Amino acid sequence: MTQDEIIEMAQECKLIGMRPFIDGIYTETLIDFAKLVAAKEREACAKVCDEYSAIGKIEEFDRGWLACAKNIAFVIRARTEDKND
Repeated sequence: MTQDEIIEMAQECKLIGMRPFIDGIYTETLIDFAKLVAAKEREACAKVCDEYSAIGKIEEFDRGWLACAKNIAFVIRARTEDKND
């Protein structure tokens, strides 16, 4: 999520006006908050994948799907390193 996207969403929900740097909200704080929310949601999604991959009794066919779930959790968590998250 880019800074511009965060500001656009804040404007859309009327959290800030069309002049975010003048309208009385600290834009940097808003962006920090949005990044914290995004990180929390990424971790929740990754945990769903972890839970799926931890299922104990599986058929041979499902082993590939469980490995895939582990990889997806890894990729979701890796997005925290994305400069636009």
